[in-house]
Amino acid sequence: MNPDNDPQPWQVDTSEYIHQLPWFTVRKDAIRMENGGSIPNYFIFEYPDWVNVVAVTTEGNVVLIRQYRHGIAGVHYELCAGVIDLGEDPLVAAQRELLEETGFGGGNWQPLMTLSVNPGTHNNLTYAFLATGVEPRQAQHLEKTEEITVHVVSPERAREIINNSEMIQALHVAPLLKYLSETPGGPARFSGL
Repeated sequence: MNPDNDPQPWQVDTSEYIHQLPWFTVRKDAIRMENGGSIPNYFIFEYPDWVNVVAVTTEGNVVLIRQYRHGIAGVHYELCAGVIDLGEDPLVAAQRELLEETGFGGGNWQPLMTLSVNPGTHNNLTYAFLATGVEPRQAQHLEKTEEITVHVVSPERAREIINNSEMIQALHVAPLLKYLSETPGGPARFSGL
């Protein structure tokens, strides 16, 4: 339920693309607010929607990956994640990404949460899913641009990974933290909570 005094959506006077490539599309809007304020150069980064998966094996362990990320020039733990193809259902995309990146599949799937990397500057959402009872189904099927290692860890180790900042991708920490906080040994086991 939204409060009656919520701010109103901004009005877009003009909108133009500054740059358009598959992984770098920037739009410039001229904004007018209800209170009379205006922003002549408001930049939006356009991306397709994303998915990520908290995958839990039949034994109760968590399936994580590690890969190099050039933006920070480092390797950290992550959840399996990827882009939703045009017209693809988010659940289908999540199941596809888990199978391709880790070789794990099956199990029971449910939505876990929906996130935004930054609602002030990005137009896309990330749909996080919880997959329980997953099992190895095939070898990884990676793209030429992917170098991913798979790590199956206990919930206790997953908590350590979060506590030690070994996973720093916020869109991955949030759903994993939600899952772990709802499992035995939950919130009290996190140093920052």
